[in-house]
Amino acid sequence: MKFELQNKKLEAIKADFELVFVQDKNIKAFKDAKTLFELTNYKGEGVCLDLANKRLFVELKGIEYEDIRLAFCSAYKTLEKLNVKSLKTPSILGKCVVMSFASLVQGFKFANYKFDKYKAEKKSTALEKIIVSSTELNNQKFDIEEAKLGLEIGEITANATNFAKDIVNETPQNYTSLTMAKDAENLAKTHKNITCKIYDEKFLEKEKMNAFLSVNRASVHPPRLIHLSYKPKTAKQRIIFVGKGLTYDTGGLSLKQAANMLTMKADKSGAAAAMAIIKAVSELNLNLEVHSILGAAENMVGGNAYKPDDVLISREGVSIEVKNTDAEGRLVLADCLSYAQDLKPDLLIDMATLTGACVVGLGEYTSAIIGNNEELQNAFYETSKRSGEYTCVLHFNPYLHELIDSNVADVSNSSSSRYGGALTAGLFLDKFIRKEYKDKWLHLDIAGPAYVEKNWGYTSFGAGGAGVRMCLAYLLKLSRSK
Repeated sequence: MKFELQNKKLEAIKADFELVFVQDKNIKAFKDAKTLFELTNYKGEGVCLDLANKRLFVELKGIEYEDIRLAFCSAYKTLEKLNVKSLKTPSILGKCVVMSFASLVQGFKFANYKFDKYKAEKKSTALEKIIVSSTELNNQKFDIEEAKLGLEIGEITANATNFAKDIVNETPQNYTSLTMAKDAENLAKTHKNITCKIYDEKFLEKEKMNAFLSVNRASVHPPRLIHLSYKPKTAKQRIIFVGKGLTYDTGGLSLKQAANMLTMKADKSGAAAAMAIIKAVSELNLNLEVHSILGAAENMVGGNAYKPDDVLISREGVSIEVKNTDAEGRLVLADCLSYAQDLKPDLLIDMATLTGACVVGLGEYTSAIIGNNEELQNAFYETSKRSGEYTCVLHFNPYLHELIDSNVADVSNSSSSRYGGALTAGLFLDKFIRKEYKDKWLHLDIAGPAYVEKNWGYTSFGAGGAGVRMCLAYLLKLSRSK
């Protein structure tokens, strides 16, 4: 699909179909639609099809960015069933021109996403072009150049999110640590402003990344530390993303139940998001130095698997008592965060499908924002709301520290209590954050929206691309700040 902004009135634009937004269902045009049907599977948005006049009426509940995304998603879901090649639409203006037009594109692109690689029958749509008129729905004036920028940002952000979805949806037999490394190398080849370094198990041994190595020990696939970097000459800040890249997680010797093992291909979501973010940053040419550190491993069962009761010495020199081999992601992150801090970040963000406790507490659609700096947490939260991702700030509690105490090591990898698991996992990671970076670090637990086994909003079954949009929204804000 191509998006084109024309500085013309809607009626002057030629297209197969016209999109009409309805803010009041009782208007006459809505009642007079020749063919009328309601789609109830998309949050109850009203959609009315006027085949005789080649118009599609879509209810617009408001002008918030999420309203815009959902309205255009509803439009696409109707038109994909028809032989419509081109569509014209008025503009919708929310508080920010750029974000409004970005949301327009995202609504279409996310509705269009499918992972049908393994389907014999692949469904495609005839829709090739969306023409956006400079006529605004409520006759407001706006800057055309800002609108064009919004379309560009929307497309780059949506493509990056869908890029992450493809990685997460890919099957474990076809997507290993080596596959992730190859994807990173290919990204650097196609994006000349990105450099890629791949480090093997010998490097991990040299760097004393014993926690990382232990998790992968029983896998036939070797682990990889992947370092992607984007360094513009006029960078304002250095931001480091660290992504958990468990290409599959059986739980190790603390074996998951069969039902809980399903969807564990999604345990690589944090790394997929980190890769997608730097892809978008390079395409947007942001004035920020960005690094993405991916810890690619596989947690399997075997005679040489790491065990409960093991004590691991991490790269930071912190000793870890293993109480549960299914609390493996935090072990990989511990060593990757140590490596990332050597790069002296101005902002350090890790992303991981870290805890089921986060999903229990916040539901499937919400990610947790965890860290020491409440001001940073709140600023990130406010930006995330505009991105369309749902987040919640969780604050540390000093009384939770004792739950990860160990009698034989500096810290335990599993809490002694079933309660507060998302926070105790965050506190575990905090053990590996150096004093000078405590207030510069955020941990995003994306376990809920990373993979949902049903369609929701404009997100299709499976991978949700969690973390990509909210991080890009925050980077865009940083790039524009003085």
